[in-house]
Amino acid sequence: MFSKLAGPLVRVLNRYRYDISDNHKISYSQSGEDLIMYHVFMVLGHKRISYLDLGANHPTRFSNTYLFYRSGGFGVCVEPDPTLQPLFKRWRSRDTLLTCGVGLEECEADFYIMTTNTLNTFSKEEAERYQGYGRQRIEKVIKVPLKPVNRILEHSFDACPNLISLDIEGLDFQILRSMDLDNWRPEVFCIETLTYTEDKTERRLEEIIEYMKDKDYMVYGDTYINTIFVDRKAWQQRK
Repeated sequence: MFSKLAGPLVRVLNRYRYDISDNHKISYSQSGEDLIMYHVFMVLGHKRISYLDLGANHPTRFSNTYLFYRSGGFGVCVEPDPTLQPLFKRWRSRDTLLTCGVGLEECEADFYIMTTNTLNTFSKEEAERYQGYGRQRIEKVIKVPLKPVNRILEHSFDACPNLISLDIEGLDFQILRSMDLDNWRPEVFCIETLTYTEDKTERRLEEIIEYMKDKDYMVYGDTYINTIFVDRKAWQQRK
């Protein structure tokens, strides 16, 4: 039986081998955002990327920064869900994990743990909206410390990171506006610019897109869920 199968199996494996391009890459992001940014950094001449991942969630799944970690990069992941700590220690030991949230001031706040943990949020309004669809529940509410984003940058980085990924469920614009872009200006931002809904009423967060344009970041790519912004001056000076 094996001899009958061996020939067809070898032919399939050989065809598969030649179907794979020499420059194929694996994406860990939700919609390939990391591969788009990988190309941007290659054009900008950066090989070892530093990053700040705000609202990191899982260390590898749907991660906008894990590809850069795998490529030798390093950074800071901010994730308030304490149950994810062991996974970060296992998969991203070079990174610094801050088990806190991002806020406008240093304080404690209620953190809403949802049935699907990618929807965990500090916004009571958002948590109740998610729950209202019927598929999500607020499983529990815990107290978590908040730190301002500028303080995180000051305490965690000697120089500005190349990339900031921002996905904090309903509070992205608020935190983005609090960021000191004069002193901390990464070449690339990846920001969630779509509201989560389960009734097809999702809204594009055009206010974030317009704000970034006003700050002289251009829209380089968009996956409908996330928008990738590149500092216009850095792009114009690319090699």
